[in-house]
Amino acid sequence: MQGSSTAKTLLVAASICAGIVTILASSCSTRPTDLRTLVPLESLVYLETNDLAAALQPIIESKPFADAAASKPDLSPLRGVQLAVAILGLQATEERLTDESSVGSVKPIFVAVADTHSWNSAAVAFAENRLGGFVAGIYDSEPKLERSEKFGGRYFAWTAEDGRRAFALVIDSIIYFANDETAIEKCLAVRRGESDSIIRSDKVRPAEAATLARGYVSADGVAQIANVVGLKYAAEASDDGEVRAAIASVLPQLIRNSIVDITWTSTRSGDGIEDRYIITMPPDTANVLAETLAPGPDIDPSLADHILPDPASVTFYNFKDPQVAWRSVLLTAQKSSGTIGARILAELSSAVFEPYGVADPEQFLRGVGPSIITQRWDGSDSEPIAIAAVRDAAEAAGSFSKATPLLQPGNSPNGDKIFHAEDDSFAYGLLADGKLICGDRSRLFDSISRPEKDTERKARELYAQAFGSKSPVVTFGRDNETAAAVADMLSAKRSEDVSAISTYRTETRFSRAGIDRRTVSSLGLIGLIIAQLSEQ
Repeated sequence: MQGSSTAKTLLVAASICAGIVTILASSCSTRPTDLRTLVPLESLVYLETNDLAAALQPIIESKPFADAAASKPDLSPLRGVQLAVAILGLQATEERLTDESSVGSVKPIFVAVADTHSWNSAAVAFAENRLGGFVAGIYDSEPKLERSEKFGGRYFAWTAEDGRRAFALVIDSIIYFANDETAIEKCLAVRRGESDSIIRSDKVRPAEAATLARGYVSADGVAQIANVVGLKYAAEASDDGEVRAAIASVLPQLIRNSIVDITWTSTRSGDGIEDRYIITMPPDTANVLAETLAPGPDIDPSLADHILPDPASVTFYNFKDPQVAWRSVLLTAQKSSGTIGARILAELSSAVFEPYGVADPEQFLRGVGPSIITQRWDGSDSEPIAIAAVRDAAEAAGSFSKATPLLQPGNSPNGDKIFHAEDDSFAYGLLADGKLICGDRSRLFDSISRPEKDTERKARELYAQAFGSKSPVVTFGRDNETAAAVADMLSAKRSEDVSAISTYRTETRFSRAGIDRRTVSSLGLIGLIIAQLSEQ
Protein backbone atom coordinates (compact mmCIF):
# COMPACT_ATOMS: atom_id res chain seq x y z
CA MET A 1 0.00 0.00 0.00
CA GLN A 2 1.31 3.40 -0.86
CA GLY A 3 0.59 6.63 1.03
CA SER A 4 2.03 10.01 1.90
CA SER A 5 3.92 10.27 5.16
CA THR A 6 1.91 11.59 8.05
CA ALA A 7 4.41 14.33 8.77
CA LYS A 8 4.15 15.55 5.17
CA THR A 9 0.38 15.74 5.45
CA LEU A 10 0.51 17.58 8.75
CA LEU A 11 1.95 20.67 7.11
CA VAL A 12 0.44 20.47 3.65
CA ALA A 13 -1.20 23.75 4.56
CA ALA A 14 2.25 25.21 5.16
CA SER A 15 2.49 25.65 1.39
CA ILE A 16 -0.18 28.32 1.81
CA CYS A 17 2.34 30.40 3.73
CA ALA A 18 4.36 31.05 0.58
CA GLY A 19 1.62 33.36 -0.61
CA ILE A 20 0.28 34.72 2.63
CA VAL A 21 2.40 37.85 2.27
CA THR A 22 -0.45 39.45 0.30
CA ILE A 23 -2.74 39.37 3.30
CA LEU A 24 -0.24 40.54 5.82
CA ALA A 25 0.79 43.59 3.87
CA SER A 26 -2.52 45.09 5.05
CA SER A 27 -2.72 43.32 8.38
CA CYS A 28 -4.23 44.80 11.47
CA SER A 29 -3.02 44.14 15.00
CA THR A 30 -5.16 41.91 17.21
CA ARG A 31 -4.53 39.70 20.22
CA PRO A 32 -3.39 36.13 19.48
CA THR A 33 -6.12 33.53 19.09
CA ASP A 34 -6.08 30.28 21.07
CA LEU A 35 -6.07 27.99 18.06
CA ARG A 36 -7.01 25.02 20.23
CA THR A 37 -10.52 26.50 20.56
CA LEU A 38 -11.05 26.20 16.79
CA VAL A 39 -10.21 22.53 16.26
CA PRO A 40 -12.44 19.51 17.11
CA LEU A 41 -11.74 17.19 20.04
CA GLU A 42 -11.83 14.23 17.64
CA SER A 43 -8.67 15.37 15.82
CA LEU A 44 -6.30 12.46 15.28
CA VAL A 45 -3.30 14.73 14.76
CA TYR A 46 -2.96 18.39 15.72
CA LEU A 47 -0.18 20.84 14.88
CA GLU A 48 0.10 24.57 15.51
CA THR A 49 2.38 27.57 15.47
CA ASN A 50 1.50 30.93 16.93
CA ASP A 51 3.99 32.76 14.73
CA LEU A 52 4.98 31.47 11.31
CA ALA A 53 7.87 33.90 11.03
CA ALA A 54 9.34 32.78 14.35
CA ALA A 55 9.00 29.12 13.34
CA LEU A 56 10.81 29.67 10.03
CA GLN A 57 13.46 32.14 11.24
CA PRO A 58 15.94 29.56 12.67
CA ILE A 59 15.78 27.65 9.39
CA ILE A 60 16.75 30.55 7.16
CA GLU A 61 19.43 31.62 9.65
CA SER A 62 21.11 28.20 9.53
CA LYS A 63 24.36 27.63 7.66
CA PRO A 64 22.96 24.85 5.40
CA PHE A 65 20.19 27.17 4.21
CA ALA A 66 22.69 30.00 3.62
CA ASP A 67 24.88 27.60 1.62
CA ALA A 68 21.98 26.39 -0.52
CA ALA A 69 19.78 29.47 -1.00
CA ALA A 70 20.29 32.28 -3.48
CA SER A 71 18.90 34.75 -0.93
CA LYS A 72 17.07 34.92 2.38
CA PRO A 73 13.31 35.44 2.17
CA ASP A 74 11.74 38.35 4.03
CA LEU A 75 9.69 36.82 6.84
CA SER A 76 8.48 40.08 8.36
CA PRO A 77 5.07 39.87 6.63
CA LEU A 78 4.52 36.46 8.29
CA ARG A 79 5.11 37.78 11.78
CA GLY A 80 2.21 36.98 14.06
CA VAL A 81 0.32 34.74 11.62
CA GLN A 82 -1.12 31.74 13.44
CA LEU A 83 -1.72 28.36 11.82
CA ALA A 84 -3.24 25.12 13.10
CA VAL A 85 -3.52 21.92 11.07
CA ALA A 86 -5.64 18.96 12.15
CA ILE A 87 -6.15 15.53 10.62
CA LEU A 88 -9.69 14.39 11.38
CA GLY A 89 -9.62 11.03 9.64
CA LEU A 90 -7.77 8.70 7.28
CA GLN A 91 -9.66 7.45 4.24
CA ALA A 92 -8.25 4.37 2.51
CA THR A 93 -8.88 3.79 -1.18
CA GLU A 94 -7.83 1.01 -3.52
CA GLU A 95 -7.29 1.16 -7.27
CA ARG A 96 -7.20 -2.17 -9.07
CA LEU A 97 -4.45 -2.35 -11.68
CA THR A 98 -5.03 -5.91 -12.91
CA ASP A 99 -7.11 -8.90 -11.84
CA GLU A 100 -4.31 -9.93 -9.51
CA SER A 101 -2.85 -6.66 -8.27
CA SER A 102 -4.00 -3.32 -6.94
CA VAL A 103 -2.50 -0.22 -5.41
CA GLY A 104 -3.82 1.46 -2.30
CA SER A 105 -3.55 4.99 -1.00
CA VAL A 106 -4.53 6.86 2.13
CA LYS A 107 -6.25 10.21 1.98
CA PRO A 108 -6.02 12.19 5.21
CA ILE A 109 -9.08 14.32 5.91
CA PHE A 110 -7.46 17.55 7.09
CA VAL A 111 -8.36 21.12 7.90
CA ALA A 112 -6.00 24.08 8.20
CA VAL A 113 -7.13 27.05 10.28
CA ALA A 114 -5.18 30.29 9.87
CA ASP A 115 -5.79 33.49 11.79
CA THR A 116 -4.25 36.11 9.52
CA HIS A 117 -5.07 39.03 11.84
CA SER A 118 -5.91 40.95 8.65
CA TRP A 119 -8.96 42.73 7.27
CA ASN A 120 -11.67 40.38 6.04
CA SER A 121 -11.40 41.73 2.48
CA ALA A 122 -7.71 40.82 2.36
CA ALA A 123 -8.40 37.34 3.72
CA VAL A 124 -11.13 36.81 1.11
CA ALA A 125 -8.83 37.95 -1.70
CA PHE A 126 -6.14 35.59 -0.51
CA ALA A 127 -8.52 32.63 -0.33
CA GLU A 128 -9.82 33.21 -3.84
CA ASN A 129 -6.53 34.02 -5.57
CA ARG A 130 -3.69 32.46 -3.62
CA LEU A 131 -5.50 29.33 -2.44
CA GLY A 132 -6.96 28.93 -5.91
CA GLY A 133 -3.47 28.94 -7.38
CA PHE A 134 -2.30 26.49 -4.74
CA VAL A 135 -5.16 24.10 -5.53
CA ALA A 136 -4.52 24.38 -9.27
CA GLY A 137 -0.89 23.46 -8.67
CA ILE A 138 -1.88 20.40 -6.64
CA TYR A 139 -4.40 19.26 -9.27
CA ASP A 140 -2.12 20.05 -12.25
CA SER A 141 -5.05 21.78 -13.95
CA GLU A 142 -7.33 24.78 -13.52
CA PRO A 143 -10.18 23.60 -11.26
CA LYS A 144 -13.75 24.80 -11.44
CA LEU A 145 -14.44 27.40 -8.73
CA GLU A 146 -17.81 27.97 -7.05
CA ARG A 147 -18.26 31.03 -4.81
CA SER A 148 -21.09 31.51 -2.34
CA GLU A 149 -22.17 33.02 0.96
CA LYS A 150 -22.30 30.10 3.34
CA PHE A 151 -21.80 29.27 7.02
CA GLY A 152 -21.73 32.97 7.85
CA GLY A 153 -18.81 33.81 5.56
CA ARG A 154 -17.42 33.73 2.03
CA TYR A 155 -17.21 30.15 0.78
CA PHE A 156 -15.10 28.69 -2.02
CA ALA A 157 -15.25 25.20 -3.53
CA TRP A 158 -12.77 23.98 -6.14
CA THR A 159 -13.43 20.86 -8.25
CA ALA A 160 -10.72 19.21 -10.37
CA GLU A 161 -11.36 17.38 -13.62
CA ASP A 162 -10.87 14.04 -11.86
CA GLY A 163 -13.43 14.90 -9.18
CA ARG A 164 -11.07 15.87 -6.36
CA ARG A 165 -12.33 18.82 -4.30
CA ALA A 166 -10.98 21.48 -1.94
CA PHE A 167 -12.85 23.99 0.18
CA ALA A 168 -12.19 27.29 1.94
CA LEU A 169 -14.27 29.48 4.23
CA VAL A 170 -13.37 33.01 5.35
CA ILE A 171 -14.97 34.44 8.49
CA ASP A 172 -13.55 37.74 9.70
CA SER A 173 -9.74 37.26 9.66
CA ILE A 174 -9.85 33.46 9.88
CA ILE A 175 -9.45 31.13 6.91
CA TYR A 176 -10.54 27.48 7.04
CA PHE A 177 -9.06 25.31 4.28
CA ALA A 178 -9.82 21.60 3.89
CA ASN A 179 -9.97 18.73 1.43
CA ASP A 180 -13.37 17.63 2.75
CA GLU A 181 -16.36 19.88 3.45
CA THR A 182 -17.26 18.00 6.60
CA ALA A 183 -13.90 18.98 8.14
CA ILE A 184 -14.87 22.67 7.97
CA GLU A 185 -18.34 21.89 9.31
CA LYS A 186 -16.85 20.15 12.33
CA CYS A 187 -14.70 23.20 13.07
CA LEU A 188 -17.75 25.45 12.80
CA ALA A 189 -19.62 23.22 15.25
CA VAL A 190 -16.78 23.86 17.70
CA ARG A 191 -16.97 27.60 16.98
CA ARG A 192 -20.72 27.60 17.77
CA GLY A 193 -20.18 25.64 20.99
CA GLU A 194 -22.08 22.61 19.67
CA SER A 195 -19.12 20.26 20.08
CA ASP A 196 -15.93 20.17 22.13
CA SER A 197 -12.58 21.53 21.05
CA ILE A 198 -9.30 19.70 21.48
CA ILE A 199 -8.81 21.59 24.77
CA ARG A 200 -11.28 19.15 26.32
CA SER A 201 -8.76 16.30 25.97
CA ASP A 202 -6.43 18.10 28.41
CA LYS A 203 -3.55 16.75 26.32
CA VAL A 204 -2.69 19.93 24.44
CA ARG A 205 -1.75 22.42 27.12
CA PRO A 206 -1.14 26.15 26.47
CA ALA A 207 2.10 26.62 24.56
CA GLU A 208 5.10 28.11 26.34
CA ALA A 209 6.48 31.38 25.01
CA ALA A 210 9.67 29.73 23.71
CA THR A 211 7.79 27.15 21.62
CA LEU A 212 8.16 27.63 17.87
CA ALA A 213 5.65 24.94 16.95
CA ARG A 214 4.10 21.85 18.52
CA GLY A 215 1.99 18.83 17.70
CA TYR A 216 -0.03 16.02 19.23
CA VAL A 217 -1.08 12.55 18.05
CA SER A 218 -4.02 11.16 20.01
CA ALA A 219 -4.59 7.53 20.98
CA ASP A 220 -7.08 7.20 18.11
CA GLY A 221 -4.52 8.84 15.85
CA VAL A 222 -1.87 6.33 16.88
CA ALA A 223 -4.29 3.47 16.18
CA GLN A 224 -5.25 4.68 12.71
CA ILE A 225 -1.71 5.59 11.72
CA ALA A 226 -0.60 2.16 12.94
CA ASN A 227 -2.90 0.56 10.38
CA VAL A 228 -1.42 2.67 7.60
CA VAL A 229 2.14 1.90 8.71
CA GLY A 230 1.35 -1.81 8.82
CA LEU A 231 -0.01 -1.84 5.28
CA LYS A 232 2.87 0.26 3.96
CA TYR A 233 5.58 -1.95 5.47
CA ALA A 234 3.74 -5.10 4.44
CA ALA A 235 3.68 -3.95 0.82
CA GLU A 236 7.41 -3.11 0.88
CA ALA A 237 8.58 -6.15 2.84
CA SER A 238 7.62 -9.01 0.55
CA ASP A 239 5.73 -10.17 -2.53
CA ASP A 240 4.49 -13.18 -0.59
CA GLY A 241 0.82 -12.70 0.29
CA GLU A 242 1.02 -14.59 3.57
CA VAL A 243 4.05 -12.61 4.75
CA ARG A 244 2.39 -9.32 3.84
CA ALA A 245 -0.79 -10.31 5.63
CA ALA A 246 1.15 -11.28 8.76
CA ILE A 247 3.04 -7.97 8.88
CA ALA A 248 -0.12 -5.96 8.19
CA SER A 249 -1.74 -7.70 11.15
CA VAL A 250 1.10 -7.80 13.66
CA LEU A 251 2.74 -4.39 13.25
CA PRO A 252 -0.41 -2.28 13.89
CA GLN A 253 -1.20 -4.34 16.99
CA LEU A 254 2.35 -3.86 18.26
CA ILE A 255 2.18 -0.07 17.77
CA ARG A 256 -1.30 0.28 19.29
CA ASN A 257 -0.38 -1.72 22.37
CA SER A 258 2.95 0.05 22.87
CA ILE A 259 2.09 3.73 22.36
CA VAL A 260 -0.62 5.76 24.10
CA ASP A 261 -0.04 9.13 22.43
CA ILE A 262 2.74 11.41 21.15
CA THR A 263 3.54 15.07 21.73
CA TRP A 264 6.08 17.20 19.84
CA THR A 265 7.55 20.61 20.54
CA SER A 266 10.04 22.67 18.56
CA THR A 267 12.28 25.28 20.23
CA ARG A 268 15.50 27.11 19.46
CA SER A 269 18.71 25.86 21.04
CA GLY A 270 22.31 26.97 21.04
CA ASP A 271 23.11 24.37 18.37
CA GLY A 272 20.11 24.95 16.11
CA ILE A 273 16.53 23.70 16.46
CA GLU A 274 15.50 21.20 19.13
CA ASP A 275 12.58 18.89 18.37
CA ARG A 276 11.39 16.97 21.40
CA TYR A 277 9.10 13.96 21.13
CA ILE A 278 7.40 12.50 24.21
CA ILE A 279 6.03 9.04 23.39
CA THR A 280 3.71 7.99 26.20
CA MET A 281 3.54 4.24 26.79
CA PRO A 282 1.41 1.97 28.99
CA PRO A 283 2.83 2.00 32.56
CA ASP A 284 3.86 -1.66 32.62
CA THR A 285 5.71 -1.34 29.31
CA ALA A 286 7.37 1.95 30.24
CA ASN A 287 8.52 0.61 33.63
CA VAL A 288 10.14 -2.46 32.09
CA LEU A 289 11.97 -0.47 29.42
CA ALA A 290 13.12 2.19 31.88
CA GLU A 291 14.68 -0.52 34.04
CA THR A 292 16.24 -2.69 31.34
CA LEU A 293 17.31 0.03 28.89
CA ALA A 294 19.19 2.09 31.47
CA PRO A 295 22.43 3.70 30.24
CA GLY A 296 25.78 2.09 31.00
CA PRO A 297 29.04 3.73 32.09
CA ASP A 298 30.59 6.45 29.92
CA ILE A 299 31.58 5.33 26.42
CA ASP A 300 35.27 4.69 25.77
CA PRO A 301 36.32 7.52 23.38
CA SER A 302 38.82 5.19 21.68
CA LEU A 303 35.89 3.43 19.98
CA ALA A 304 35.56 6.54 17.82
CA ASP A 305 39.02 5.94 16.40
CA HIS A 306 37.52 3.31 14.09
CA ILE A 307 34.63 5.47 12.82
CA LEU A 308 35.00 6.12 9.10
CA PRO A 309 34.69 9.63 7.66
CA ASP A 310 31.38 10.94 6.30
CA PRO A 311 28.87 8.22 7.19
CA ALA A 312 25.19 9.08 6.74
CA SER A 313 24.66 8.22 10.41
CA VAL A 314 26.56 7.00 13.45
CA THR A 315 24.67 5.56 16.42
CA PHE A 316 26.10 4.97 19.88
CA TYR A 317 24.29 2.27 21.92
CA ASN A 318 25.32 2.33 25.55
CA PHE A 319 23.20 0.07 27.76
CA LYS A 320 24.05 -1.14 31.23
CA ASP A 321 23.59 -4.70 29.97
CA PRO A 322 23.17 -4.98 26.16
CA GLN A 323 21.93 -8.58 26.30
CA VAL A 324 19.24 -7.77 28.88
CA ALA A 325 18.26 -4.66 26.89
CA TRP A 326 17.81 -6.65 23.65
CA ARG A 327 15.91 -9.43 25.39
CA SER A 328 13.65 -6.87 27.08
CA VAL A 329 12.80 -5.11 23.82
CA LEU A 330 12.06 -8.41 22.11
CA LEU A 331 9.91 -9.81 24.94
CA THR A 332 8.02 -6.52 25.32
CA ALA A 333 7.32 -6.42 21.58
CA GLN A 334 6.15 -10.04 21.63
CA LYS A 335 3.84 -9.34 24.56
CA SER A 336 2.31 -6.39 22.73
CA SER A 337 1.74 -8.24 19.48
CA GLY A 338 -0.25 -11.29 20.61
CA THR A 339 0.50 -15.00 20.29
CA ILE A 340 0.86 -15.13 16.51
CA GLY A 341 2.79 -11.88 16.47
CA ALA A 342 5.18 -13.18 19.13
CA ARG A 343 6.09 -16.17 16.97
CA ILE A 344 6.60 -13.98 13.90
CA LEU A 345 8.76 -11.49 15.80
CA ALA A 346 10.87 -14.29 17.24
CA GLU A 347 11.65 -15.44 13.71
CA LEU A 348 12.28 -11.94 12.35
CA SER A 349 14.28 -10.53 15.27
CA SER A 350 17.62 -11.92 14.10
CA ALA A 351 17.21 -9.94 10.86
CA VAL A 352 18.28 -6.81 12.80
CA PHE A 353 21.76 -8.34 13.25
CA GLU A 354 21.96 -10.07 9.87
CA PRO A 355 23.78 -7.23 8.03
CA TYR A 356 26.62 -7.60 10.53
CA GLY A 357 26.87 -11.38 10.03
CA VAL A 358 25.60 -12.16 13.55
CA ALA A 359 23.65 -15.42 13.77
CA ASP A 360 23.05 -15.44 17.55
CA PRO A 361 22.25 -11.91 18.85
CA GLU A 362 22.23 -12.83 22.54
CA GLN A 363 25.60 -14.59 22.33
CA PHE A 364 27.00 -11.61 20.44
CA LEU A 365 25.77 -9.19 23.13
CA ARG A 366 27.28 -11.38 25.85
CA GLY A 367 30.65 -11.11 24.15
CA VAL A 368 30.82 -7.37 23.45
CA GLY A 369 29.82 -4.04 24.94
CA PRO A 370 28.45 -2.42 26.91
CA SER A 371 28.91 0.25 24.23
CA ILE A 372 28.32 -0.53 20.54
CA ILE A 373 28.68 1.87 17.61
CA THR A 374 27.01 1.35 14.24
CA GLN A 375 27.72 3.26 11.03
CA ARG A 376 25.45 3.49 8.00
CA TRP A 377 25.74 5.03 4.57
CA ASP A 378 23.21 6.15 2.01
CA GLY A 379 22.00 3.59 -0.49
CA SER A 380 20.39 0.18 -0.17
CA ASP A 381 23.59 -1.57 -1.26
CA SER A 382 25.68 0.17 1.40
CA GLU A 383 26.11 -2.31 4.23
CA PRO A 384 26.71 -1.02 7.78
CA ILE A 385 29.46 -1.91 10.21
CA ALA A 386 29.48 -2.17 14.01
CA ILE A 387 32.30 -1.39 16.45
CA ALA A 388 32.46 -2.63 20.06
CA ALA A 389 34.86 -3.45 22.86
CA VAL A 390 35.37 -7.20 23.39
CA ARG A 391 34.31 -8.64 26.75
CA ASP A 392 34.55 -12.34 25.86
CA ALA A 393 36.31 -13.16 22.60
CA ALA A 394 35.04 -16.74 22.47
CA GLU A 395 31.40 -15.68 22.92
CA ALA A 396 31.74 -12.91 20.35
CA ALA A 397 33.38 -15.15 17.74
CA GLY A 398 30.84 -17.92 18.30
CA SER A 399 27.91 -15.61 17.56
CA PHE A 400 28.71 -15.17 13.86
CA SER A 401 27.46 -17.14 10.92
CA LYS A 402 29.98 -19.60 9.51
CA ALA A 403 33.14 -17.72 8.57
CA THR A 404 36.68 -18.69 7.62
CA PRO A 405 39.98 -17.03 8.62
CA LEU A 406 41.18 -14.34 6.28
CA LEU A 407 44.04 -12.81 8.27
CA GLN A 408 45.69 -14.23 11.39
CA PRO A 409 48.04 -12.41 13.78
CA GLY A 410 51.05 -13.84 11.94
CA ASN A 411 50.25 -12.11 8.66
CA SER A 412 48.37 -9.08 10.00
CA PRO A 413 50.59 -6.04 10.59
CA ASN A 414 48.62 -5.11 13.70
CA GLY A 415 48.12 -8.61 15.11
CA ASP A 416 44.41 -8.60 14.23
CA LYS A 417 42.34 -11.71 13.50
CA ILE A 418 40.05 -11.25 10.49
CA PHE A 419 37.33 -13.70 9.35
CA HIS A 420 34.93 -13.53 6.44
CA ALA A 421 32.03 -15.41 4.91
CA GLU A 422 32.87 -17.45 1.85
CA ASP A 423 30.43 -15.37 -0.21
CA ASP A 424 31.88 -12.16 1.28
CA SER A 425 28.45 -11.19 2.61
CA PHE A 426 30.14 -10.09 5.84
CA ALA A 427 33.41 -10.08 7.73
CA TYR A 428 34.47 -9.54 11.31
CA GLY A 429 37.70 -8.76 13.05
CA LEU A 430 39.00 -9.35 16.58
CA LEU A 431 41.51 -6.56 16.84
CA ALA A 432 44.70 -6.49 18.82
CA ASP A 433 43.51 -3.34 20.64
CA GLY A 434 40.55 -5.23 22.17
CA LYS A 435 37.92 -4.04 19.69
CA LEU A 436 35.59 -6.01 17.43
CA ILE A 437 34.41 -4.72 14.07
CA CYS A 438 31.87 -6.53 11.92
CA GLY A 439 29.74 -5.98 8.84
CA ASP A 440 30.69 -5.03 5.29
CA ARG A 441 34.09 -6.46 4.36
CA SER A 442 35.56 -3.47 2.50
CA ARG A 443 34.47 -0.97 5.13
CA LEU A 444 35.75 -3.24 7.87
CA PHE A 445 39.27 -3.05 6.42
CA ASP A 446 38.97 0.73 6.08
CA SER A 447 37.89 0.94 9.71
CA ILE A 448 40.70 -1.31 10.95
CA SER A 449 43.38 0.75 9.21
CA ARG A 450 44.93 2.86 11.92
CA PRO A 451 44.18 6.52 11.08
CA GLU A 452 46.54 9.39 11.67
CA LYS A 453 46.46 10.87 15.16
CA ASP A 454 44.91 14.07 13.83
CA THR A 455 42.04 12.05 12.34
CA GLU A 456 41.53 10.26 15.66
CA ARG A 457 41.42 13.57 17.50
CA LYS A 458 38.85 15.04 15.09
CA ALA A 459 36.61 11.98 15.42
CA ARG A 460 36.68 12.18 19.21
CA GLU A 461 35.85 15.89 19.08
CA LEU A 462 33.03 15.39 16.57
CA TYR A 463 31.30 12.78 18.71
CA ALA A 464 32.29 14.16 22.12
CA GLN A 465 28.65 14.77 23.09
CA ALA A 466 27.99 11.04 22.93
CA PHE A 467 30.79 10.17 25.33
CA GLY A 468 29.37 12.23 28.19
CA SER A 469 25.70 11.66 27.40
CA LYS A 470 23.40 9.90 29.86
CA SER A 471 21.20 8.74 26.99
CA PRO A 472 21.56 5.04 26.07
CA VAL A 473 21.05 5.80 22.37
CA VAL A 474 22.70 8.74 20.59
CA THR A 475 22.67 9.19 16.80
CA PHE A 476 24.60 11.67 14.66
CA GLY A 477 23.50 12.13 11.06
CA ARG A 478 24.02 14.24 7.97
CA ASP A 479 22.51 14.69 4.53
CA ASN A 480 23.20 16.85 1.50
CA GLU A 481 19.70 17.07 -0.01
CA THR A 482 17.33 18.59 2.57
CA ALA A 483 18.83 22.10 2.69
CA ALA A 484 18.61 22.51 -1.08
CA ALA A 485 14.97 21.36 -1.08
CA VAL A 486 14.11 23.81 1.72
CA ALA A 487 15.85 26.63 -0.15
CA ASP A 488 13.90 25.76 -3.29
CA MET A 489 10.63 26.00 -1.35
CA LEU A 490 11.25 29.15 0.70
CA SER A 491 13.44 31.12 -1.69
CA ALA A 492 15.46 29.78 -4.62
CA LYS A 493 18.43 27.46 -4.86
CA ARG A 494 21.83 29.04 -5.40
CA SER A 495 22.24 26.73 -8.40
CA GLU A 496 20.43 23.70 -9.76
CA ASP A 497 23.09 21.26 -8.53
CA VAL A 498 23.85 23.00 -5.23
CA SER A 499 24.68 20.71 -2.32
CA ALA A 500 24.69 21.82 1.32
CA ILE A 501 25.23 19.52 4.28
CA SER A 502 22.77 19.62 7.19
CA THR A 503 23.38 17.70 10.40
CA TYR A 504 21.44 16.40 13.40
CA ARG A 505 21.98 14.74 16.77
CA THR A 506 19.29 12.61 18.40
CA GLU A 507 19.32 11.41 22.01
CA THR A 508 16.80 8.82 23.20
CA ARG A 509 16.01 8.08 26.85
CA PHE A 510 13.56 5.69 28.47
CA SER A 511 11.57 6.75 31.53
CA ARG A 512 8.67 5.38 33.54
CA ALA A 513 6.37 7.48 31.36
CA GLY A 514 7.71 6.27 28.03
CA ILE A 515 10.30 7.49 25.52
CA ASP A 516 11.86 10.96 25.53
CA ARG A 517 13.54 11.65 22.19
CA ARG A 518 15.33 14.94 21.47
CA THR A 519 16.79 15.93 18.12
CA VAL A 520 18.98 19.00 17.64
CA SER A 521 19.46 19.86 14.00
CA SER A 522 20.16 22.61 11.51
CA LEU A 523 16.70 22.60 9.93
CA GLY A 524 14.38 20.85 12.40
CA LEU A 525 11.31 18.77 11.71
CA ILE A 526 9.63 21.75 10.05
CA GLY A 527 12.54 21.95 7.63
CA LEU A 528 12.23 18.26 6.80
CA ILE A 529 8.52 18.64 6.08
CA ILE A 530 9.11 21.70 3.90
CA ALA A 531 11.72 19.69 1.97
CA GLN A 532 9.20 16.90 1.40
CA LEU A 533 6.62 19.40 0.21
CA SER A 534 9.19 20.82 -2.20
CA GLU A 535 9.81 17.38 -3.66
CA GLN A 536 6.09 17.01 -4.29
